[in-house]
Amino acid sequence: MKETLRYSVPAGRHRAEQSIERSRFICTLSRVGTRDDAQALVRELNSEFPDATHNCWAFVAGPPGSSNAVGMSDAGEPHGTAGRPMLTVLLHSGVGEVAAVVTRYYGGRKLGTGGLARAYGGTVQFALATLPLVECVDYADVTVRIDYAGIATLQQAIAAIGAKVVTEEFGVEVRYALRVPRGSVPQLRATVADATRGAGEFRVTEDGSV
Repeated sequence: MKETLRYSVPAGRHRAEQSIERSRFICTLSRVGTRDDAQALVRELNSEFPDATHNCWAFVAGPPGSSNAVGMSDAGEPHGTAGRPMLTVLLHSGVGEVAAVVTRYYGGRKLGTGGLARAYGGTVQFALATLPLVECVDYADVTVRIDYAGIATLQQAIAAIGAKVVTEEFGVEVRYALRVPRGSVPQLRATVADATRGAGEFRVTEDGSV
């Protein structure tokens, strides 16, 4: 059976700052579910820090380590010295749906390409170390129609897989709207079929995650 997709994501906006060779490096971390979310964050921080020397960024808009929706920018720093090391840290952090913007205020001392890469990647690591996290569970929205004889079996199954009851409607039959961990959808479908001898209704209506 496919496992339910569960992973850590930022609990909210988080910021950490450190000084390296007189330059200020301010890392802002935030949860992003899409590329558009990440770009909106970058625009927001460009507005917040308009006088910064650089606002470099990277994001992973998906599960930890996923490269399906990633992005990065050196934002004027030498090629490969900011966005790439930041993205590498995010990809290996074990945190999903996360964007990092590192704001730099130049302090008068050049760091060299190696020093810049260590500074940008290290600042993201520094911020991640204190980032509050919550668990993201990938859910499917499901509707179930079942007769009264099958209610007890269905309720036991709902509790066993950690599904959430959104609504219940009691009429000639019982209709449930559920949020079901995606990996448990086949199991619940089989339970409904067994409990109703194939007469029940089971329909996946929409996917989502929280």
